[in-house]
Amino acid sequence: MPLPVALSMAGSDPGAGAGLQADLRTFQALGIRGATVVTAVTVQGPQGCTAVYPVAANGVRAQARAVLDWLPVRAVKVGMLANASVAGAVADVLETLPPGVPVVLDPVLAATRGRALLDAEGRKVLLARVLPRAACVAPNLEEEAALGGPDLASRCRDLGVALLLKGGHQEGDVLVDRLWMPDGRERTFPHPRIRTRNLHGTGCVLTAALAARLAMGAPLEVAVGDAVTFLAAVLAAGADLDLGDPGPVPVGLVDPGGAPRDRPPG
Repeated sequence: MPLPVALSMAGSDPGAGAGLQADLRTFQALGIRGATVVTAVTVQGPQGCTAVYPVAANGVRAQARAVLDWLPVRAVKVGMLANASVAGAVADVLETLPPGVPVVLDPVLAATRGRALLDAEGRKVLLARVLPRAACVAPNLEEEAALGGPDLASRCRDLGVALLLKGGHQEGDVLVDRLWMPDGRERTFPHPRIRTRNLHGTGCVLTAALAARLAMGAPLEVAVGDAVTFLAAVLAAGADLDLGDPGPVPVGLVDPGGAPRDRPPG
């Protein structure tokens, strides 16, 4: 039996904590094959993100065509888009997908330490052309506000797109991810806050896990619950690891159920 394939269309993180590297690690941890389309190359480290080099639109489309002509992609995760040109190229690709291939949109707008990762014109293209092709869009609180707040929820309902509002930026000891289905039903996924420095790439891992479960054929609501549980388990299992500052989500250092893998002594 061939493994399900999920495609990540996202930016590259040289520290491999976020972006397409985090997506690939998540796909592998959950037992599926990953493929990638690089949308931009970032320069980032402990000092934050200092530079962004978008890939030319033709390069984005050519990468995607190579993957889609070769592999039976069963789900797509869209991350960093950088600018309107890249966003338009990604939209072109999404419009060629076979019917039934779900798209998870993680609307990455800025690095954790401040640098913009999608310009104003790019946001317009995201809303006008990328969002309508998504099965689910998953902003954090700041991204939701930047994309229209309540207007984003209304737009999603009109388009038939599920909205998953990530709760990682909330205060308190219990965080709640909220899912609104296109038919108006709401599901909540509460989970305890994990006290750890290893949080770089949390949004990437969550949405990659969601795409992985959709590639396996899980219904959306089930896939969201599984992704939330997976992320919480990975964070808890690797909470005490010293992975630097910022430390990445320790995907690959724990098994898919959250149990720590064998660690070297010391």
